[in-house]
Amino acid sequence: MGKTSEIKFIVNLDEQQMPENITWSASDSTNQTGEPCKSMMIALWDGNEKNTLNINLWTKDMQVDEMHTHFFQTLLNLGDSYFRATANPYVREEIKQFCMDLADKTRAWEESERKDV
Repeated sequence: MGKTSEIKFIVNLDEQQMPENITWSASDSTNQTGEPCKSMMIALWDGNEKNTLNINLWTKDMQVDEMHTHFFQTLLNLGDSYFRATANPYVREEIKQFCMDLADKTRAWEESERKDV
């Protein structure tokens, strides 16, 4: 039998059920008290239902620029993972191009928002 590792997330909620703190730990890590994080995006494949289940949480102190970075890095990572799983180079390149275009549009949107304030 192979090795088993457990990954645990602890989410502390405020009175409105909004995440205040998120920590994570892995059973094979040296830090068993938990590492703090501000955001998590987890996608699980339900083979029986043929459906993706998602858990997307972020803390109240997550800054918008941090969310931009986290989101874009997650998209790029998904493209790389998809390539490793399927060897399909087109999706990885399309995701990279999409991220570049979306970053440009996001930058322009942010600049127009600042002008309106």
